[in-house]
Amino acid sequence: MNHSARLLILGAGHAGGTLASVLRERGHTGPITLVGDEPYPPYNRPPLSKAYIQGKTELDALLLKTPDYYQEQQIDLLTGATATAIDRAGRQLALADGKTLAYDKLIIATGARPRELPIDGTQLDNVLALRTADDAKQLRIRFAEHGGHAVLIGGGYIGLELAASAISMGLSVTVIERESHLLARVASEPLSRFFQQEHERRGVRFVLATQALALLGTDRVEAIRLSNGETLACDLVLVGAGVVANTELAAEAGLACDNGIVVDLHGQTSAPDIYAIGDVSARPLPLYNHRTARVESVPNAMEQARLVAAHILGQEQPKPEVQWFWSDQYEFKLQIAGMAFECDQTLIRGEPASGKFSVLRLNRGVLQAAECVNSPVDFIGAKQLIASQLPLDTARLTDLSGKLKDALPVTA
Repeated sequence: MNHSARLLILGAGHAGGTLASVLRERGHTGPITLVGDEPYPPYNRPPLSKAYIQGKTELDALLLKTPDYYQEQQIDLLTGATATAIDRAGRQLALADGKTLAYDKLIIATGARPRELPIDGTQLDNVLALRTADDAKQLRIRFAEHGGHAVLIGGGYIGLELAASAISMGLSVTVIERESHLLARVASEPLSRFFQQEHERRGVRFVLATQALALLGTDRVEAIRLSNGETLACDLVLVGAGVVANTELAAEAGLACDNGIVVDLHGQTSAPDIYAIGDVSARPLPLYNHRTARVESVPNAMEQARLVAAHILGQEQPKPEVQWFWSDQYEFKLQIAGMAFECDQTLIRGEPASGKFSVLRLNRGVLQAAECVNSPVDFIGAKQLIASQLPLDTARLTDLSGKLKDALPVTA
């Protein structure tokens, strides 16, 4: 394998930044160019909705590497650079400033962007979304300066984390969710109920099974009109209605896309010299019958970076990892192992009222996913059980006298 090939990474988020580092660590000696449209080096996004907005940390502390690192490792980092086209035949990437970058291998890590609401008023001042560091800076300023009433559109993890941050900073908060319960597409009903109750105890109001119809105001948002007939006065609207993968350049270049850039287990797209990783990619999941899915998480981005680096460098492929996620809300640390695509049984280990419990999702006796609240030992055990793909003794899964991993059959 050619360790001196020209590698071009489009996207300087967690996936792209990790890949550049892993390639150097594993012996790639050729040119590496890392192109990002933000003005910052790669940074850690999850704390933006929590510690950063609350003023508990600064952006410098969230950088994956110091700015000097890229120069020391001879990684050409281009920030504030927007790509406009991929020339597959000429193996070049065109930039908005008129420059072109040549490559032998291109890795697309362009991530995703907040989904825009198809309603009037989204252009008003104080209507914000969170994806980038600059978004977080604006939210931090508005939370600190304005106080008042914040309405969050979307009851997913980002929406709930922002609700927790807003409440902690003295705002009143209403969350609008179109589904009948929170976290409808990503969590079990027991977990949804738990977090709804905890937020409500702290003053958050939820309006469920309701959609936003319009944002009202002259220059800045003043109210929001809802499908249940209610009009809520507000000082700030935060849109957290999911994200859309940034696949436009890939699609225009003729790469296969289906809710993300379609890749194989090595991260290769339909063009052998182009890879895709992170939130923009739709990848196979070996532990789930190779189902293709777009996985929005830092651990997935890091795993794909390692898989692509190994493939480019001709090294042994790492073993498939159990997908995992986390969310911090108030004093609760939620850790999720696995993905609950198909489940026929849900068990609760522990007591939700205690603030320490796990929700276990199984299919035909095989653990598919575990949602662990303040239960790090359960989380570690769940990853082992999911990786085993073995039928388990359900009685042992809920037996608090032993550890979760003890449910693994002795033959395993």
